[in-house]
Amino acid sequence: MVKQYNNFMYWMIDMLSKEELIFIKKHLNFWDNLCETEKELMANKITVLSYDKGYNLNNPDECLGLLLIKKGELRVYILSEEGREVTLYRLTQGETCVLSASCLINNITFDVHIKAEADTKAFILDTATLSKLSEQNVYVENFTYKKTIERFSDVMWAVEQILFMTFDKRLAIFLLDEMAKNKSMEITLTQEQIAKYIGSAREVVSRMLKSFQSQGIVELERGKIQVKDPKKLKEIIG
Repeated sequence: MVKQYNNFMYWMIDMLSKEELIFIKKHLNFWDNLCETEKELMANKITVLSYDKGYNLNNPDECLGLLLIKKGELRVYILSEEGREVTLYRLTQGETCVLSASCLINNITFDVHIKAEADTKAFILDTATLSKLSEQNVYVENFTYKKTIERFSDVMWAVEQILFMTFDKRLAIFLLDEMAKNKSMEITLTQEQIAKYIGSAREVVSRMLKSFQSQGIVELERGKIQVKDPKKLKEIIG
């Protein structure tokens, strides 16, 4: 069964390959602790979604459910009253997000937005099914709360950087994290993207990168940054 929407498609679980099922079981580690009825329920409710780069997955009034990234990248962010995007964290292959199901969790009072930063394929377990499984299976409940705590840790780290760190430290941390993530000294991101990822303005990012360049730390090219001296970035962090 296949259904077509504006710019994404989804397939029911009976269209999943054996490899996709293995991937789901590996990353949703409560699977082996489900009874057969619960496994059947979950298998009938998981959908596969493909999103084009730039697509906004949800709005504040929508509660998607549990997200598991098969490939691509999603960015989770909040909006300030002035409309500025503040990135909380990014999700890549094998990572999960339960803040997209925040309506399940008491006392979450802020709205999160999710945007595809690249063409992305993800699995979704809908909110109602996740809620039902959490109520009747302690392993699912523990998984949900553990992932929630992990993501809130990411949120608090993002807030801590914005509130208490100088911008040069924040940018140095970001560049080092990108290097480690991509295993490369070359970072293929625009200054506009970096500004969104670290909750700043493009002009601020541009000025600091030019400062880094004058110190021999980076070399700037159109749409990319070549890190020349990671040691100096670490010294900035202190």
